[in-house]
Amino acid sequence: MPSPFPGMDPYLESPSHWPGVHTGLLQTLREMLVPQVRPHYFVDLERRVYILDDADPAQQHIVPDLTLIAPPASAAEGTGTGAAAAAASGGTVLMMMDVPVEIREARLVVRTAASLELVTVIELLSHANKTKGSRGREEYLAKRREVMNSKIHLIEIDLLRAGLPIPSIERLPPGDYRVHVSRWRMRPRGQVFTWTVRDAAPVIPVPLREGEPEVRLDLGEAIRSTYDRSGYDVLLNYRGPAEPPLAPEAEAWAKGLPGGVAGT
Repeated sequence: MPSPFPGMDPYLESPSHWPGVHTGLLQTLREMLVPQVRPHYFVDLERRVYILDDADPAQQHIVPDLTLIAPPASAAEGTGTGAAAAAASGGTVLMMMDVPVEIREARLVVRTAASLELVTVIELLSHANKTKGSRGREEYLAKRREVMNSKIHLIEIDLLRAGLPIPSIERLPPGDYRVHVSRWRMRPRGQVFTWTVRDAAPVIPVPLREGEPEVRLDLGEAIRSTYDRSGYDVLLNYRGPAEPPLAPEAEAWAKGLPGGVAGT
């Protein structure tokens, strides 16, 4: 069953679903891009790795909530309660510890097949990339600066309504979702696509080497294919609100969609 939304499905944005969506969508985009650029280019998934500590503000978007489990009654017997009582009676308690988490984020890279020269980078933003003060945003911005200061094209796909927007000197056009296509010869100017939950996702250009025609990626088709192949129709709860919630007007519109979208 297809998503009831015409473009990006806002129910996919939940932090509990997004890691799988992120991986699946990048793989779909890769499969769509390869037939258009072979045999002259190779499209690869490139990963960056960083450590997320307990103080990172993006932790709530990445690390699942921990549930405290009460110790057995025998462990809590004694003159007090909780950890003190358990310790006094020789029992044990379950406690949350500060354990660093290794995060792996992927992006697509287009390289020449002959020399593996990097030509185009495609970033699909994550919650950590959009969280102020997080290690994920620092890593994303560092890689972004590296590309923007080179002769490499950059495409940034932002399908998350929450968090900080794509960095821009000028105010970005209004919309729920955005794509920024930065052709290196046009910098600092970039082409920006915006759309809302009511709209179909755009077909975006992918620039290659100078003098060669750009190819196209149908982002809407990529989202639909990822949704269908991953079976999100059996997972998403359209009877509850999206995360983050839709704006009131968008929510009222969504309630008229087929598929039982009820919102709050």
